[in-house]
Amino acid sequence: MSHWIIAPVVLPAVAAALMVLALRGTLALQRVLSLAAILALNAIALALLHATTTGAPQAYFLGDWPAPFGIVLVLDRLSALMVALLAALALPVALYAIGSGWDAKGAHFHPLLMFLLMGIGGAFLTGDAFNLFVFFEVLLIASYGLMIHGGGEARTRAGLHYVAFNLLGSALFLFALGLLYATTGTLNMADLAVKLPDLPEGDAALLRTAAVMLFLVFAIKGALVPLHFWLPSTYANAPGVTAALFAIMTKVGAYATLRFASLVFPPDLPATGLILPTFLLPAALLTLGLGAIGTLGAATLPRLAAFAGIASMGTVFLALAQMSPVANAAALFYLVHSTLATALIFLVADLLSRRRAHLRLDTPANITQPGPTGALYFAAAIALAGLPPLSGFPGKLMILDVWRDQAAVIWPAVLVSSFLMLLGLSRAGSCLFWKPGSDPAPTAPHEPLALAAAFALLAGLAALTVFAGPVTDWLTATADALSDPAAYIAANRLGVAP
Repeated sequence: MSHWIIAPVVLPAVAAALMVLALRGTLALQRVLSLAAILALNAIALALLHATTTGAPQAYFLGDWPAPFGIVLVLDRLSALMVALLAALALPVALYAIGSGWDAKGAHFHPLLMFLLMGIGGAFLTGDAFNLFVFFEVLLIASYGLMIHGGGEARTRAGLHYVAFNLLGSALFLFALGLLYATTGTLNMADLAVKLPDLPEGDAALLRTAAVMLFLVFAIKGALVPLHFWLPSTYANAPGVTAALFAIMTKVGAYATLRFASLVFPPDLPATGLILPTFLLPAALLTLGLGAIGTLGAATLPRLAAFAGIASMGTVFLALAQMSPVANAAALFYLVHSTLATALIFLVADLLSRRRAHLRLDTPANITQPGPTGALYFAAAIALAGLPPLSGFPGKLMILDVWRDQAAVIWPAVLVSSFLMLLGLSRAGSCLFWKPGSDPAPTAPHEPLALAAAFALLAGLAALTVFAGPVTDWLTATADALSDPAAYIAANRLGVAP
């Protein structure tokens, strides 16, 4: 199975190269190859998920160079989960792009999609901090191309803002890696986990500086307040299908935070201690509050969806801030839920844009074929607000449960933010579907494939709800494994027995 670990990186890279070199200008063949690659990626992701469920972590050493000197990809339960989530999201997004015709509105949509999958998949699998930076840059370049797909002044301006802000994060990432390497002589994450407990006290200040800088980078990727400024305009102006795929990009920041907080800078590391939760908890609460208020005051549906995504990241980071196995399991459950729910609301916004004269929430307008899109919006609103019967409800209950010792502060924040989101989503739904306007509704062709892709995301939310018990058990075992990284370190052949 170890040779298959590199497949989520190589497969989309090869598919992208074939599209650029051999299939340029032939959209039909690009669509076929893109769907075939994503279907194969789903099959591989399921196989990797099964392998980590029944076995120990595994590593793939590129060029057979041993760790920590060579490039290593490590497969454990967490990385397998994230790769499976990426593959599961990519399929309905690709189907929606084809069914709605978005992939025909600009050049190279499918090659850029493949490169984005390569970058995100590599970020989830890499066992080296420098290669995490490399994959961050790959996904940044591909995401910028997808961001401005279809053109437009507002989209280009938002894309430049997005790139500029993330390039600052990249520069900060390089500074942090330089400090870390100068202090320890390695950037292999498992090797760091072995060496950092024995670091001389004189280097503790440098290590704390590197840790803070790294977590600032992850906060930028995860859109934590006050480093969230790039997200609202970026997601609101991006094509709906691109914004739906971007729902997992912010989760890269959450993944990296969880990986480093459990492996490289655990709470019992003397040099860093509880520095992460000290800053993460208030930032998460502010992110949750700002996202909820943003949904209440958003002027357009895409901007409402963007703020809902910010609120979901605040909820995920709120669970991660406790840094306990139970809280990490709750964070992972809500991470999966929020990825599907946020992607769904962006696809709904795009569907509505084809059947409504505008998407402003302060001016009623007529809408064609409100039935399917109305049902999808209603389900997405329930999911984002965390109401039963969809998976947001058990996800938020799990997070409330892990913060019972600070219920006086955390519980009101979560409950009030949910209420504000419910109000904002209800206001938007009322304007979209219940208030007829004077403008004529645009004529839009029936798009069964696009609708089917959106309903597939809703089916994923329903399945997560139905199987919440087994999923929670699996995620609990994943969180327990993260709290004892000996098996992960041993997979790197660094001489530490599991």
